[in-house]
Amino acid sequence: MKKIMALLLAAVLCMALFGGCNSQPSSQQSAGGGTSGGETEGEEVTIEYWQYFYETKVNLIDDLIKEFEEANPGIKVVHQNFPYDSYQQKLAAAIAAGNGPDIVNIFYGWVPEYVKNGVLQELPTDAFDPATMEAEFSPMIKVNKIDGKYYTIPTAVRTSALFYNKDLLEAAGLTEADIPTELEEFAELAGSLAQWDGDEILVEGCTWQPNGQYHSWLRPVLMNQFGGTPLSDDFKTAQWDSPECLEAFNYFIDLNTKYKVGVNGFMNADADAFAAGKAYFHVDGSYRVGTYQSQIKDFEWGVTELPAKDGVKGSCGTYWTNGITAGTSGAELDASVKFLQFLTSEEVMKRWTQEIGEIGARNSITEDAELLEDPIMKPFIEAVPYATSYFYVNETDDRQIMLDAIDQVILQGVDRQTALSEANDRVQALLDGYWND
Repeated sequence: MKKIMALLLAAVLCMALFGGCNSQPSSQQSAGGGTSGGETEGEEVTIEYWQYFYETKVNLIDDLIKEFEEANPGIKVVHQNFPYDSYQQKLAAAIAAGNGPDIVNIFYGWVPEYVKNGVLQELPTDAFDPATMEAEFSPMIKVNKIDGKYYTIPTAVRTSALFYNKDLLEAAGLTEADIPTELEEFAELAGSLAQWDGDEILVEGCTWQPNGQYHSWLRPVLMNQFGGTPLSDDFKTAQWDSPECLEAFNYFIDLNTKYKVGVNGFMNADADAFAAGKAYFHVDGSYRVGTYQSQIKDFEWGVTELPAKDGVKGSCGTYWTNGITAGTSGAELDASVKFLQFLTSEEVMKRWTQEIGEIGARNSITEDAELLEDPIMKPFIEAVPYATSYFYVNETDDRQIMLDAIDQVILQGVDRQTALSEANDRVQALLDGYWND
């Protein structure tokens, strides 16, 4: 049955999702307390779990599979992983050949397209009750609720926060206590700290590179903090050009044009600029922590919450999430459900937080005293309940639309309202193409 379903899906997947098969492009406890049926007694059931290659994730999944198999002797889990750049291509080719995975780990921004093209099946509601998921998991999972259904569930999520260079602040006579907690005051301080030699910036007050993580800070974090919502609640209407979203857009542009905190392209990448000690502040995700801990040796750094707007906190939530492919049925489906229940248990999530640096997706993780003792991870963990995610119809195209709008203003002098309105029309076309097709 699995192979037949895979073959039926192959053509649609290859053409609509990837533009052709040769294109390139982290205890068994269910969310709802339910269980799926069991495998046939006396027979071993084999399922496959796929993810992209990230060494620490690969190693941890291998260990978790051993523990799961010991607790479930009738189930064998085969773990496959592939380089990120070829991951989606490998998935398309495997489904076309009828031997794709039973469980796939994908970026949350890919989910709508995978659902549209029939790659994923709805999670069994007896094991993953939507109401229970929404009560127990980070609110950001709701961005992947499509037509009232959940097709994936994450083990961990990532939030964003403000990195700061302790040495640079100390040299300026400042400490963490002096970092503003409100957006306007933050812009003023970051602007005053930036070091320029004529038109050349030497040290950024805050990194400012839209194609890094900053487009995600602008959309949806800043837009929400300024009282707007970039998309309607049903994700079918673009609202980038509302007065509130325009105000957020203006703030972001002003960081560059008015406050001159930093520039696009400084030291190639914003993360590199901070790692080189050439920026006081940097907005980035929790996934950056491990890299900086091994990379930065020449100065002390810390992390604090992103600045608020009139007391409204904000953080960008992203995650990789697990779904069961449409061709999985029978004993393989039952085994896949059990493995997903295991991967999304609180015990596994805590271990994932400690070993990977991503944050367990259950709200209970944010109350874990042991995890909160880590001063670097604490701001990220505390942001889980209020972090917001953005619904991507096509992640690459949506990001480029925002980058184009910023370039229109900065490089071409286009009126900000005009640039944002044109961008809004392009996003609406993406949404219409998804929902109306």
